Amino acid sequence: MSEINSRGRGSSGRFIRFPRAPRRTTVTLAAAVAVTASGLAACDSAAADTITRLTVGSPGPDAYTLVAGTDRRDTRPRSRAGGEAEGDTPGLYGGTRNRATCDPTQLLSFLQRNPAKGKAWAAVQKVGYAALPRYIRKLTPVILRVDTLVTNHGYKGGKATSFPAVLQAGVAVLVDEYGKPVVKCNCGNPITPPDRNINPRDAKYEGPSWDRFTDRNVTVIKGRDASKGALTSITLVDTGATMSFNRPLGTMGGQDGPPAPLPPGETATPTGGPTEVPPPTGGPTDGPYTPPPGDGYTPNPDPSVPGGEPGPGDTGDPGDQQPEVPGPTPQGGTVPSGGTGGESP
Repeated sequence: MSEINSRGRGSSGRFIRFPRAPRRTTVTLAAAVAVTASGLAACDSAAADTITRLTVGSPGPDAYTLVAGTDRRDTRPRSRAGGEAEGDTPGLYGGTRNRATCDPTQLLSFLQRNPAKGKAWAAVQKVGYAALPRYIRKLTPVILRVDTLVTNHGYKGGKATSFPAVLQAGVAVLVDEYGKPVVKCNCGNPITPPDRNINPRDAKYEGPSWDRFTDRNVTVIKGRDASKGALTSITLVDTGATMSFNRPLGTMGGQDGPPAPLPPGETATPTGGPTEVPPPTGGPTDGPYTPPPGDGYTPNPDPSVPGGEPGPGDTGDPGDQQPEVPGPTPQGGTVPSGGTGGESP
């Protein structure tokens, strides 16, 4: 039967083979589609794998707000860096015992005064706008001790923006109850984990670099395993790496625990004091940040503020009518006025 279906008899009685339908066109078309798809994927990957370096003191592009003196240039980086780290790792973050000026309540106030930004901010963190008070008041101010890869979410022209960024050790952030960084303090931007497809070792980097920067030390911080439950406190190391202390979650430093030995694997500063980290070459922290006209910027008049340099004043919102400049935080207190703030010496 199969032979009848594929052959016919000619006038001479011999079987004549009918030509089969050509298959090369189908195969060629499929191959072309596959090549095109892989080419597009490669283009998308190349675009996604360009990482922006953000140095200590740099708010970066598309800032929600501008906040003075949050970062600590004198932070001694953690010796263990690179790969992934869980947010509850002792000594992963730093800070100054009993003091902090990265104030979550001031961030909340800003987002409530600017509801369009507040709703965009809440959407990034997958929180309802009405639930922002409960979410933000649980956040805790710390200082990064490793160069940290994140997705930085900004706001420009009434729309949310996002891009992969690596934050230099010494940048102030707010962490959630699982130890995951969720806010970049000097600009108020929400931050989230990086795209899983980004490999820091294969990526291209743009923006000013800093001393000792290497892609091998770029670290991804993930939240504490949810099965362990939320943190109640986090073990921080002071900026000079001379001691550790516990900070209860959702507090501003006034309830910090007593000094304690450094976590295992940490080495104390030989001089017993902070180690000054050289400023980044050509970076924004080489001098006061100067925003474009109309940004509402007010330079910090006191170069001795935390971070060892003048920083951008908190305007509440670039271009707002009533600029606000944060002052230093009293021990265990809150920032009198301004944005998210940062660490005090």
